[in-house]
Amino acid sequence: MSKVRVLFLDSESEPQSMAIKELINEIDIEAPASRVWQVLTDFSSYPEWNPFIRRISGQPKEGRRLKVYIELPRSRGRLFRPKVLKATPPRELRWLGRLLIPGLFDGDHLFTIERLGSSRVRFVQREIFSGLFVSFLIRDLEAKIRSGFEQMNQALKIRTEQGGRIQKR
Repeated sequence: MSKVRVLFLDSESEPQSMAIKELINEIDIEAPASRVWQVLTDFSSYPEWNPFIRRISGQPKEGRRLKVYIELPRSRGRLFRPKVLKATPPRELRWLGRLLIPGLFDGDHLFTIERLGSSRVRFVQREIFSGLFVSFLIRDLEAKIRSGFEQMNQALKIRTEQGGRIQKR
């Protein structure tokens, strides 16, 4: 299930309005939280199953930088170097990526694993975009990012529940 929230902040202390856009996709997975976390943080296996985030190098530890290569549907891939803000096994992985300098186009990417039972979870992928360029850049990216979230979440579900290989698209 996908959701979108849009907020526009206008503060007297800010010289211009700053847009905030939040994209959310969630999926229920029939597996323990520990198994979902294991697959989510096994970055070396991403090329085998993840159609959206094709590669990650680095450690999922707070304060560390990652190299994240994302392929949006119908687009060329892009390399980002986000900083891990939170890594709490088996519940949350969060990083912050930026375009050039802080405040232009920032992406706060969160993966949360919500326990629904001993062997069932809800996996939520969300990104909160903020900055001066959000309203301009997100127009072209929103549908592609939403599709990427859906594809990744579905692939994570299959990989986690069946433990099998997923063919690249």
